[in-house]
Amino acid sequence: MYVPDRFHLRTIWRPGELSMGPVNWLGVVVATIVALAVSALWYGPIHGRARVEELGPGGLGQRIAPWRNFMASGVLLLVSATMIGHMFARVGAPTLAVKPWLYFMMTGGLAGAFIIPAMWFNYMNLRVSRRMALIDAGFWLLAYLAMGLVFFVMR
Repeated sequence: MYVPDRFHLRTIWRPGELSMGPVNWLGVVVATIVALAVSALWYGPIHGRARVEELGPGGLGQRIAPWRNFMASGVLLLVSATMIGHMFARVGAPTLAVKPWLYFMMTGGLAGAFIIPAMWFNYMNLRVSRRMALIDAGFWLLAYLAMGLVFFVMR
């Protein structure tokens, strides 16, 4: 097992160089609430009917415990918003101040490069229709961009 000596550690880590700024915890909570609102609009008035048509009677269109699903969604979106808040704290306020497009590039990039491809891969294996996959992919992209907008506004 390799154990670096003191000199090696000193060349890698310099105090203050790798420190991270504070996480905007209020931004994390607001971003979670905004993502839940996007979800309610996206799967309600915007694409609710299309989703029910796609899934058919007895499918996922009718939930037995909608509040349990809403709460679970809130917890999972809170985890996502926390990681996004951590990511922005790690980048740091000085960098984000001169490069504000990073809020949208990073959140949209997470959705477009990780969330949507993983979801799409699972949907292909489950034989979910392309229409349903596009509706869900649109939600995730919009939700992550909305979370980025919250952090941008609350900087």
